[in-house]
Amino acid sequence: MKTTDKYLFQALDNYPFWLEGTIESLDYAFSYDDKNTMVLCLYGRIQAEQLMNYEEAKSYFQQALAINIHALEVYPYYLKTLILNEDYEEAQKLIDFSLTVKGINKSEIYVKKAILLEAQSEFKKALKEIKNAKLNLLQFNYESDIDDVEKRIKEKIDLLKKKDKKSKKGSKKKSK
Repeated sequence: MKTTDKYLFQALDNYPFWLEGTIESLDYAFSYDDKNTMVLCLYGRIQAEQLMNYEEAKSYFQQALAINIHALEVYPYYLKTLILNEDYEEAQKLIDFSLTVKGINKSEIYVKKAILLEAQSEFKKALKEIKNAKLNLLQFNYESDIDDVEKRIKEKIDLLKKKDKKSKKGSKKKSK
């Protein structure tokens, strides 16, 4: 095992519960191999998930993909960051490309596409992508995540239906 891997495993083991230890281990791993895509990905995750510094996170993810376009670990986190940063067009382009990358977890990418559509209030289209995610599901431990996203989207659709009913009742009372 390479020294880089040892420190990377320490960083992954520490994240997100001990951020100081995570950063220390990442810095060591980076000093041994500054082109390690998993190290860059975890730096990006810290920027996005802990510091909400999405632009900096995007930079780390872009560096990782520039080194290795097949760095499969990067795509889901990069997509999440783009969606949170409201870079919807860029996220859609990355989704389209990532679905062509051999070995990628397509189910996870379809869920990200559903979340992108959800963020744009395209709830019915989002549910179609949930269906695609389920059809491409190959990992059992990911099924509950898909179900959670589907439930959230359906709840939003129900909220909109209730809102429409209330607004129609209100307009009927005013017209009497």
